[in-house]
This record gives sequence, C-alpha cells and structure tokens, in this order.
Amino acid sequence: MSKRVLVGSFVGALVIGGAAAGFATASGPTKPSLENNSARYTAPSGDGAGSFSFTADVSDDSGVESLHVLPWPTEWKLDPTERETRDTEETATCRKTSDETSRCTYTLKVSEAEAAALEAGTWKVTALATAEDGGTLFVPSAATFELEH
Repeated sequence: MSKRVLVGSFVGALVIGGAAAGFATASGPTKPSLENNSARYTAPSGDGAGSFSFTADVSDDSGVESLHVLPWPTEWKLDPTERETRDTEETATCRKTSDETSRCTYTLKVSEAEAAALEAGTWKVTALATAEDGGTLFVPSAATFELEH
C-alpha cells in the first residue's frame, strides 16, 4: 500500500463527521496569501480528548473561498500534491476579518485511542487556499508541529 493511500486512509479515519465563483479580471485571478500560520497538537489526558488545530490568515483581493488542510508525519517523506490536498475532506472554518482577509481555523478532536494509533514525532501541514475568483495557493509545508504520546 502506498504512503499516499495511507495518508488518505489516515485522514479519512481521523476525521468523521473548491469550486470558486467571483469576478474575473483581464489578467486572471491573483493568488491568495497565507500568513500567521500555526499548528498545535494537544494530547488527550484523563477523560478529556486531545486536539489538533491549524490556523492561518488567508487573504485575496476577491475574498476567501476555502482552506483545505492535510496533516501528515514527516517520517513518511510524502510529497502531497495540490490535487490530493484539494480532495481531502479537511476544510478549515473561515471567518472574515475584512473584505479581503479571513482567519481560517481547522480543529480536530483526538480520542485517546486515535492518539495511540498516530505516529509520534514531527508532522507537517500542507494547505491549499482558494479565493472567490478561483485563484489558488498551494503550500506544501504551511506549518510543522510535534505529536507526542
């Protein structure tokens, strides 16, 4: 089984439960920008669930459509593509902070059983921002974080 399939399986198992529209310009859509990226993992303790979160400020002159997120252990030495990141179900919740910028946050609760199955060590977050006008920005290494048991 390839590592790319494993990431897809991991992402699908870990998370339970685009297209863009807008105004086109003569020179085509601009690329969104990603700033203030941060990732954090908190291990479960006692009866409480742990969590993973990724936050970024996404900007584009047309507005922000979405931010897809793909966390993965660096030990796997993957090279996720833009398409693989777009195909994930992991989409951040984006809230406008201005006409051009949104604060996007992806949060995932992690049970003790799920945490035990995850590989400890350094993880990367790959991100794909999509603007309202269809412009995209693919960031293979938007953030890193340590996952400890």
